[in-house]
Amino acid sequence: MFLEKKVTPPLSSERNVVGKNTSIVGDVKSEGDFRIDGSVEGTVKTAGRVVIGALGCVNGKIICDNADIEGKFSGELLVSNLLTLKATAIITGEVVIGKLLVEPGAEFNATCTMKGSVMELKNEQPKQEKTA
Repeated sequence: MFLEKKVTPPLSSERNVVGKNTSIVGDVKSEGDFRIDGSVEGTVKTAGRVVIGALGCVNGKIICDNADIEGKFSGELLVSNLLTLKATAIITGEVVIGKLLVEPGAEFNATCTMKGSVMELKNEQPKQEKTA
């Protein structure tokens, strides 16, 4: 008679900020979003979004759901959904993404693999056509 309401836990709304005069060496893990305006050397892992500001610099590995990059990144970038590169972005290394959006002017010097939207082709023999 009554419909049961499924309770889903709310997504974390915390926002982590690495300021422009801040430098972090090591691994950082959070469920919330990151904004990096300083420098990070190491691994950043989050279920949310990572934003590297125009003055931000990351050397290492980023694992996230979405990423917006205006600054510099060097290393391994694993984005499960959308990677957005602004015109001032400079990317080097290895990138694995779901979707990619690049503004004119961005430097993208990386090996790139797109996951999720690639369909595997079947190994089928082509059918013979009948001729008259």
